[in-house]
Amino acid sequence: MGFHTKPNLYIRNVTLNVSNLNNSLLFYRDFLGFKVLEHEEHTAILTADGVTPLIKLNVPQDVTPKQSGTTGLYHFAILLPSRADLGKFLLYLVKQQFRIGASDHLVSEALYFSDPDGNGIEVYCDRHADTWTWHNNQVAMTTDPLDGEGVLAAGDGLEWNGMPPDTVMGHIHLHVSNLQKAGTFYSDVLGYEVVCEYGGQALFLSTGKYHHHVAINTWNGTGVPAEDSVGLKEYAIDLPNEAYKQKVIRALEAYGIPFNEEEGILHTKDPSGNKIAMY
Repeated sequence: MGFHTKPNLYIRNVTLNVSNLNNSLLFYRDFLGFKVLEHEEHTAILTADGVTPLIKLNVPQDVTPKQSGTTGLYHFAILLPSRADLGKFLLYLVKQQFRIGASDHLVSEALYFSDPDGNGIEVYCDRHADTWTWHNNQVAMTTDPLDGEGVLAAGDGLEWNGMPPDTVMGHIHLHVSNLQKAGTFYSDVLGYEVVCEYGGQALFLSTGKYHHHVAINTWNGTGVPAEDSVGLKEYAIDLPNEAYKQKVIRALEAYGIPFNEEEGILHTKDPSGNKIAMY
């Protein structure tokens, strides 16, 4: 889990706009197995270890259903500690007859589905970094069929008892309206490195030679409007220290990108309107 500790720019948590808090809690708490850290009338905070917020749920006033053809969330990705955990989770989903997608990305093995509002979710485990293939600072990734039988075997038929305490927010994948502008923002302003270019329509970025902490794509089209519905409200990036925060502030000023700082948390948007908190 070293890729998700300082000084890497890992994703701390995501805040989602949802249409019905009770329905979302039935899904995230009762079905997926997150714990509730805080619960108020219109918000809830979910955790795996009982301490660290991973998913924040928010019901806005006048909430509208998820729109297609916008920027915003493609998926957020929950990283399980081991292949055995993924195997237990897969067996649980099979028993529940829950519809999923599944892929082998060479660097990881992943399951895909959506929450009740259509927010995309990936649950995955990493292969050991020693097995990843790098060439000219680019990591080899693809989308192959998942070895479902192998993943199930790794779970050894054991019962899924909710998200393991070592579960973290592995990465976030976003729809953007302009790949070049968004790529410049994430690399030149925030300090990520492009580690994979995919088909001219997606970039995967990371620090510390992870396969990706952030991914961006234009699969919804270029020049599309910002999401204004249920979906991603904001996501949070961990910053290594105060000096790095000041470096980001100087870069935001140099590029003329609006930002504000409240209670030590730096807030801004990428060029496609995706909101970011950094601290």
